Amino acid sequence: MSETWAGYTFTPRFYEIDGQGVMFNMWYLGHVDEAMAAFFIDRGLPYDGWRDLGFDAHVVHVDLDFAAGVRLRDVAEILVSPSRIGRKSFTLDFAFRRDGEIVCSGGLVYATVSADGHGTIVLPDLLVEALGEVRPLRG
Repeated sequence: MSETWAGYTFTPRFYEIDGQGVMFNMWYLGHVDEAMAAFFIDRGLPYDGWRDLGFDAHVVHVDLDFAAGVRLRDVAEILVSPSRIGRKSFTLDFAFRRDGEIVCSGGLVYATVSADGHGTIVLPDLLVEALGEVRPLRG
């Protein structure tokens, strides 16, 4: 199984583009969320089934670094890769690629929580298996 996953592509919609002609910054995280969901579907652990399995994950930290913007009519691809798997949290790195060039990269730290609202829990084995091998996208 390839650990750096690139199964989500998109073309920004007109309303996602700001006055500078690039995708408005908040939309990057919306597309990352879609890519994360597709990443776990591809790995056999769809996010929409996690609560039924007794767990969920909450974003506790996010960072983004911009080198260039995604523009209207660009076809962008999002790479996703686990960069850290801890006891109760994990980090997914992501990178937006346009025409072979990385234009934005970052990471999301997720805390694993109990679906019944009783706080953080140890990462379930199913989740660790779905995450696969740690391969950071960033230095």
